[in-house]
Amino acid sequence: MQTWFECKVKYVKINQDGRETKVTESYLIDAVSYTDAEARIVKELQQMIRGSFEIEKITKSNIIEILPAEDGEFWYKARIAIVTIDAKAGKEKKVNNYFLVAADDFKEAFQRLEKGLSYILVPYNTTSLALSPIVDVFPYFESKES
Repeated sequence: MQTWFECKVKYVKINQDGRETKVTESYLIDAVSYTDAEARIVKELQQMIRGSFEIEKITKSNIIEILPAEDGEFWYKARIAIVTIDAKAGKEKKVNNYFLVAADDFKEAFQRLEKGLSYILVPYNTTSLALSPIVDVFPYFESKES
C-alpha cells in the first residue's frame, strides 16, 4: 500500500513576463516516512527548480489512489463514500476514500474517476470533486541498481 505525503515548497519562480515572484506549490510524493519524503522531494525538485527552495511543510495525505493520465493538465481531488454494512450493529456505514485524478477539466475528471472505479463492486457515491492545489505527483519507482 502506498503512503502519500503532501509537500509544500516555496521558491522564486520567473513568470511569463520575466518577473521573479515567490510562490508556494504543493507536490504529492510516495514515501515510507517523513524523512524519506523530504529526501525524495529534494531530489526531484533539484532537477526541476533553478536556485534555492524551501520545504515549508510535509503532511501525510489522505489520498489512497492516484488515477494518472499523460494528457491531464490539472489534478482533481475526489471523495467517494463507499457503503458498507456493519455486521455487529446491522447498519449501513459510509467510509470516505480520497482519489487524485489527472484531467483537463471537471467533466473529464469525473469520467476518468468513474472509469477508474469500475472495479469496485460495492455501492459508492462521488460526494466531492474539486480542483486540487497539487502541481505534480511523484510515485515511487524502484531503481534499477537495487
